[in-house]
Amino acid sequence: MSERLWVWGLPLAPLSLAQAVEATVRLVRAGQPCYFITANTHYAMLTHQVPGLHAVNARAAFLLADGAPLVWASRWRRGTSLPERVAGSDLIYQVCERAAAEGLRIFLLGGEPGVADEAGKRLSTLYPGIRIVGTAAPAVGGLTPAEQEELFATVRTAQPDILFVAFGQPKGELWIAEHCESLGVPVSVQVGAAIDFVAGRVRRAPRGLRRVGMEWAHRMWLEPRRLAPRYARNALFMARMLAREFIGANRPGGQSAAQLAEVEP
Repeated sequence: MSERLWVWGLPLAPLSLAQAVEATVRLVRAGQPCYFITANTHYAMLTHQVPGLHAVNARAAFLLADGAPLVWASRWRRGTSLPERVAGSDLIYQVCERAAAEGLRIFLLGGEPGVADEAGKRLSTLYPGIRIVGTAAPAVGGLTPAEQEELFATVRTAQPDILFVAFGQPKGELWIAEHCESLGVPVSVQVGAAIDFVAGRVRRAPRGLRRVGMEWAHRMWLEPRRLAPRYARNALFMARMLAREFIGANRPGGQSAAQLAEVEP
């Protein structure tokens, strides 16, 4: 993917959900180990804070806008805008439906013990014939070198075409970027809570809330203690980005919003 739209420090691909599925299948067919990223507002904030994430983003096949504020911010500018939010929790279903139709092999990695197994069973019910070739729920931060090599061997032996990872942000993105070549999987992607959604462990927001970009409010209502501080930090980050773009766009001879977005903090 050569086209990129910079929003708040992220080089996002202007793809719809359907186009993202097609791009995923093309990467599988190419057969070279790679990864892409579903980036929400929290990930944009982390990119400004965590050393190494800019390099991870640069190496990715593409980044998808998994956050309504990113889409809205792109539309406030002139020129190309992002067509829609592409949520990992929607993408996993669409990719698995396509995988079932084309015989692609899926591995689910991460989440709490048993969650990936439940998700695999639900996907098998939804898409008869889908090839779920493996699941695992390792404690990634605490693996010894021998345990990590055992995990790699498990994934390699299963020979998946697509590896869905749920290690949380930014652990998942950093882990995939470091190990995708060793794993040898054509396509890896961190999908976070999507595996919990598929397994039925967490309820998604009603479609109406998702459509207007308010899924975050539903999730905070379900997990206020964990998510309220995170969303407060995200709100402060968004305010800072909007202020920076507004000042840059209105300063005589100043940088454009797009130019500001490409500058590392």
